[in-house]
Amino acid sequence: MKPLILVTNDDGITSLGIRTLVETMQQIGDVVVVAPNSPQSGMGHAITIGEPLRIYETHIFDNVVEYECSGTPADCVKLAKHYILQDKKPDLVVSGINHGSNSSISVLYSGTMSAAIEAAIEGIPSIGFSLCDFREDADFSHAVPFIKSITKSALKHGIPKGVALNVNIPAKTEFPIKGVKVCRQAHAKWQEKFDYRVDPNGRGYLWMAGDFVNFDTEKEDTDVWALDNNYVSVVPCQYDLTEYKALQELATWDL
Repeated sequence: MKPLILVTNDDGITSLGIRTLVETMQQIGDVVVVAPNSPQSGMGHAITIGEPLRIYETHIFDNVVEYECSGTPADCVKLAKHYILQDKKPDLVVSGINHGSNSSISVLYSGTMSAAIEAAIEGIPSIGFSLCDFREDADFSHAVPFIKSITKSALKHGIPKGVALNVNIPAKTEFPIKGVKVCRQAHAKWQEKFDYRVDPNGRGYLWMAGDFVNFDTEKEDTDVWALDNNYVSVVPCQYDLTEYKALQELATWDL
């Protein structure tokens, strides 16, 4: 029996990345798609509360059960599990392929990874796939063999309970990808700044910009190092944000 694979993303159901992922997953299992009806990048783990969620069957792909949703990527996973699939539990949830990197601290802001982490919360093995190329017409062809291999390995060996894999793939260049590195999330952050601008009507507004600052520049065990050196990075992520060393320290405080 073929595995049941749920596909979602944060770039919207019409993006090139999700089309590539759907076509790749069709070579591995039976596919159901539940994805946002519009781009949801940077939504993190937002869910829709106090507003209606709308979901419609679509006919974008071939031989696929598919729906578009008005909500966030996390909403899509929740709706798929509790409403669309009901008594059918997916063997795997895959999210992406995101247009742009979700390495290091970006995992916290990523709608792509939040969908995968939502699946992990629900006890479903999950993987988020991202390509380090923000272009709408990005070339995903070189990523497909790695996505197939990682997906098949996850189905064969299983992913630890409560874990979602964060997979980032370098953009296509003249040089072939060297391989896959299982690594940790780099210690890095976005150093934001806000540009004050004026619209054509003379009204002021702010536009967020900034630079990526990596504090692990000399470390070769991080996802940023792997990507900078033309490797696919695989980072196991968990939703338990407890810092256990600090937990022990705080237990000694006089609170």
